[in-house]
Formats: sequence, structure tokens, C-alpha cells
Amino acid sequence: MPAAGVGSRLRPLTDKTPKALIPVAGVAAIERVISRLRAAGADSFVVNAHHHAAKVAEFCAELSRRVGAPIAVSREDELLLDTGGGLKKAAPLLRGSQAFFMHNADILTDLDLRALYAAHARSGALATLAVARGAGARAYLFDAHGRLVGHDDRGNTTWARGPVPGARRLHFDGVHAISPELLDRITESGVFSITKTYLRLAAEGADIRAWSAEPRAWHDIGTPENLRAAERWAASAGG
Repeated sequence: MPAAGVGSRLRPLTDKTPKALIPVAGVAAIERVISRLRAAGADSFVVNAHHHAAKVAEFCAELSRRVGAPIAVSREDELLLDTGGGLKKAAPLLRGSQAFFMHNADILTDLDLRALYAAHARSGALATLAVARGAGARAYLFDAHGRLVGHDDRGNTTWARGPVPGARRLHFDGVHAISPELLDRITESGVFSITKTYLRLAAEGADIRAWSAEPRAWHDIGTPENLRAAERWAASAGG
């Protein structure tokens, strides 16, 4: 679970508290995410940590006892490795025979995690991304069959193989279902986004697939305004 961000847009809240531990309606964001994953069938967890990593590790040790499931922490003390680099570093803790979720700790949503996992299992895809329509600055691009073909970053488009007419531009929800085979196919090193890996693999013919998360509630707690909206939603949802 990516939980290593500095949370600069939330300062001063994150000066002494990692973003993943910021309370949302009285419950730490990471606890809300792990509780939902646990309810969806996840029986163990790996959390990466950089900003105030010791606090994240201490919280996860206590949370592990409460949820009754192991929570390992992959620490990035010296360097924040981004989503791809963080996943590669945590790979020894993730290898196994079952697909796993990768869920950003600062994303709160009610999307159907069991349905995402089931769709991933049926498709045989290397990775399945929860997506929805939206007008954000960044988006993944998918062909008519729902396979990844490119990425748009503020109007700068990177294609996996070449331009695909009619490609759908979809907002990524920060939640993936990933087959364990992906871990051995990450050849990038250092600090890198998982998007770089996905695009390379798509160019090589790998099946990186979209799964529609609509309709759903979705909140990124990365700004004070977004945090307040997430708190209102969590309180109204009874959580």
C-alpha cells in the first residue's frame, strides 16, 4: 500500500504526522483503507513508508493487532521511490501465488473491491486498474477492449506503441489489482512511477486492463479542502 508521500499540500498537518495517519472523521486514513481491504478478503498487508516512517511502522504494528492480520512495512528512509520504485522494493514481501491489491493510502472510496478482484481474476490481466470518467489533469488511455495504450499528463501524451484513434481517457482511482507475475517483470530501477512500467509492458503486449469503478464515491485527501470533503463523506456514510 503506497503510504510514503510527504503530504506537502497538507502542511502544517503533515509536519509531524505522515499523511497516511491523518485522521478522517476520527479514523486514520490508512486504517480506513486497510479495514476496507480486510472486508474484501485481504489477509495480509504491506505498507511502504518514507515521511515519518517510524510513526507509520509503530501505527501499523498496533493496527495489525486490532485487525488480526499481519502488516509489514517497507521503509524508504533515505529516498522516496515513487509508486514503481516502492513496489519494486517491497516485492520480496509481496511475492506469492495470489493477486494482490495496490491501494493508495490517501484515497478513500466505496468502490467494490471484491468486484475489482473478481474481474481481474477472470480476465487474466497482468494488472487491472480501477478507473472512471473525469476531467483531471492526468489520465490513462485505453483502447476499445479496455487495454492500456497510453497516458496523458496535462496534455502531454505518451503512447505505449503509437497513437490509438478513439482511445478513451479515464481517471485512475489509485486502486489496482495486480498479478504476482508483474513483480518479476519490473526492470526499471531507482525512483520511478508504476506508469512507466505499465506503458513499457503494454508496448511489449502485456494486458494492462481498465475496470470501471462507476458509480462510486472517491476522495483524495491531499489538500485541506479535499480532506474536509472526505470527512463529510465518511461521517455521512456512518464511518
